[in-house]
Amino acid sequence: MYRIISWHKWREIGILGLALLLLTAAAGTALGAVRRTTTAVAAASDGAICVPVIMYHGVLEESSRQGQYIISPSLLEGDLKAIRERGFTTVVMQDLIDYVDSGSPLPDKPIVLTFDDGYYNNYLYAFPLLKQYGMRAVLSPVAAWSEYYSLQDSDHAIYSHATWAELREMVESGVIEIQNHSYDMHYCTAGKRKGTLKRAGETIAQYQQALREDLAMAQRLLTEEVGVTPTTFTYPYGAMCEEAKPVLAELGFRATLSCESRINRITRDPACLTALGRYLRPAGSSSGAYFSRIDTELSKACR
Repeated sequence: MYRIISWHKWREIGILGLALLLLTAAAGTALGAVRRTTTAVAAASDGAICVPVIMYHGVLEESSRQGQYIISPSLLEGDLKAIRERGFTTVVMQDLIDYVDSGSPLPDKPIVLTFDDGYYNNYLYAFPLLKQYGMRAVLSPVAAWSEYYSLQDSDHAIYSHATWAELREMVESGVIEIQNHSYDMHYCTAGKRKGTLKRAGETIAQYQQALREDLAMAQRLLTEEVGVTPTTFTYPYGAMCEEAKPVLAELGFRATLSCESRINRITRDPACLTALGRYLRPAGSSSGAYFSRIDTELSKACR
């Protein structure tokens, strides 16, 4: 049976439909404004894309161990939520390199999350959280330490480093990108060089040969054991010197990561990938407070 609808009822329906149409159009306009705002935050007036890089290290449950270089899993999860809520999209180093090389598009508000040293606790805590939130990150292991713990039966959250098998699992998941943090030059103790810096009294030729051998060893092991050949060198302690640059270029590194706190301006010029700045993420401040600071720094850099 068909129901006859009066003219007055049709008039009410028409008015309601018009109102819904106007509301939908208004919502679309507002959404477009939000999208334009998001894009404007990440793109500077000169066309450069502004990219913050966040530097993490260890992730542990024990509050007594948390501090400048170690945060809790719950704080890391809070960070991932804050990143999502602010409209950031995580990218990795290859994404930046592809943009520089061929203009491959980056998301409106890109951010890079990096984890230095390759701790087992990154595999234990950070890796599952990144998978849960659909995000990606860059992990830079010290190859000698991964080599050592691949021969042990430890997997201890506090002191172990990720094994070759664990690194390979993270890479194959598509969540983690592996980069080079040296084979065995991650020291800052008496009697040893500080990271990859040139030693006092060492000739340039001696220094460059030592650096070349170390980084080439890391490249070989990561290629053979993990199935990746890093394109980025992460300076231990952020310790950089001019004499290292020819060696890094010779070994084919396209980008380097420093420990300087600043927003990066990514252009089509390959030089923009040199000594990228990173913001250390210590314990002690909420995710909201920390990423509000990142937003402020991003707004300043993108003027």
